[in-house]
Amino acid sequence: MAKEATLQVRMDSELKEQAELLYKQLGTSFAEAVRIFARQSVEEQAMPFSMHLMPSESKRKLGIADGQYVIPDDIDGSNDEIAEMFGVK
Repeated sequence: MAKEATLQVRMDSELKEQAELLYKQLGTSFAEAVRIFARQSVEEQAMPFSMHLMPSESKRKLGIADGQYVIPDDIDGSNDEIAEMFGVK
């Protein structure tokens, strides 16, 4: 039988409630999500997601196109440029 340990984490109560609701909608619990996170971290020997800092002055970029396309403030005015970028006529 595996030994069990308890993990206590302090966080904002509103964040906790939002996370609990999210995981309930996904059919699991927040506690199980933490266990999944730990298992995946150990398996990958890393965080199971990439972490990076974004310069504060940077604009939002599309994840597609390797972050090369900056989303303009008026995106509707850029439909032709977006269509050209993806070869849509």
